[in-house]
Amino acid sequence: MLQIAFIRENQEKVIQALAKRNLDAKTVVEEVVELDERRRATQVELDNILAESNKLSKDIGELMKAGEKSKAAILKEKTVSNKEKSKKLAEQADEIAAELTEKLYTLPNLPADIVPEGKSADDNLNVFQAGEIPVLHEGAQPHWELVKKYDIIDFELGNKITGAGFPVYKGKGARLQRALINYFLDKNTAAGYNEVQVPHLVNEASGYGTGQLPDKEGQMYHATVDNLYLIPTAEVPVTNLFRDVLLNESELPILTTAYTPCFRREAGSYGAHVRGLNRLHQFDKVEIVRIEHPEKSYEALDGMVEHVKGILDELKLPYRILRLCGGDMGFTSALTYDFEVFSTAQDRWLEISSVSNFETFQANRLKLRFKDKDGKNQLAHTLNGSSLALPRVLAGIIENYQTPEGIVIPEVLRPYCGFDIIN
Repeated sequence: MLQIAFIRENQEKVIQALAKRNLDAKTVVEEVVELDERRRATQVELDNILAESNKLSKDIGELMKAGEKSKAAILKEKTVSNKEKSKKLAEQADEIAAELTEKLYTLPNLPADIVPEGKSADDNLNVFQAGEIPVLHEGAQPHWELVKKYDIIDFELGNKITGAGFPVYKGKGARLQRALINYFLDKNTAAGYNEVQVPHLVNEASGYGTGQLPDKEGQMYHATVDNLYLIPTAEVPVTNLFRDVLLNESELPILTTAYTPCFRREAGSYGAHVRGLNRLHQFDKVEIVRIEHPEKSYEALDGMVEHVKGILDELKLPYRILRLCGGDMGFTSALTYDFEVFSTAQDRWLEISSVSNFETFQANRLKLRFKDKDGKNQLAHTLNGSSLALPRVLAGIIENYQTPEGIVIPEVLRPYCGFDIIN
């Protein structure tokens, strides 16, 4: 959530920055500022009445001691009147504050200066590309055909049990999935990330804390009886570990990693681009989250990008990195890099990771602060990234490593799998 003081003092800057997201925020910004002025004016009036009531109480006490009961009675009537006024003003202030918060929730984060202009994924900037695109044998197939051939993933069985987008991993397919999870976690912990296991359901406060609510409420599975949400990513519970926390500057940075299943309702439209593992309702992902000092968060973001690059280099998958344009960025992000693996069998790029800096946007919602060397409380910066999302990585391995003899396992994964080929 944007800080109200920043909006109040930089109205035009906020409007222009959000225009990079193709959002006309002028009306909302003006409404936010007007509500904030009303809130502050109401609070000043309330504070004055409370101060007057405190003084009246002292005066009444002195009059009673002096035996001037009639004068004290007059002041008591005034305190009763002030009590009524203060109650109404407090209720009014709460109502205005709630309305202001709701308005602030509608404003996305401001894009960083280096975010390119653009309206859609077509306008994203390719900043890096590596790896050789393999030349496949004649008759090479996309992964949704290969998994049937080798009986390692069953989409129809998952559809019977639950519905579309909930695959069943079998035999070597399940072992390869588990190998990827363990490999990703080992890479992350070796890089200094502390592994945690977190709940797969979160409360409403956690959803609001990281910005999934109210922005993506319709995309999350909602257990309405308990008012809990199935997590769309480990980012939500992991980042909320630090909700309402005041850290010492010496504790920064904090690096955390977690494996979780993820649940998303937006399975998308029909067609080859969403077939098989390309888009699922339930999938596995290993996440990395960082809590950083504001002066070091962009250096940390670069480090996260290099970390994910190192994993993809070891997997020997062809990939590219995109800096997302304003129109394609997530609601909470200030700057995002997407990683995409090239699927030779599908002849297209598959997104497999997003690495983002949220600056203070999430921290402001979370009330995540640190005490600096001068003893002042500051909002921390939060960052997160997929390291990595499994379905499309698995799709890329199955398709790019296919041979007439079977699917060869990347060398780095063989100690985790216990086999060299799926045939």
